Amino acid sequence: MEEPDFLIFASDATLAALWAGALLLLALVALLAERRRLRRQRIDAVGCMPWTAIFLTAAFAATVLLTLALKGWIAG
Repeated sequence: MEEPDFLIFASDATLAALWAGALLLLALVALLAERRRLRRQRIDAVGCMPWTAIFLTAAFAATVLLTLALKGWIAG
């Protein structure tokens, strides 16, 4: 599969921002899954995914990447 042109010539800051967007989407999915787990009908049906840890890890990594991307865009 060929890489799109806008990714070939993208700066490192732009690539970091794209990764940050993907991680924010993952954090949102983990947040919704944790909310669904907390509102389950059968209290004994506990899942095995650590949604809170996934959310915190993805949100932290996205924040760091977005900060670095903004710093790169400001520096030029």
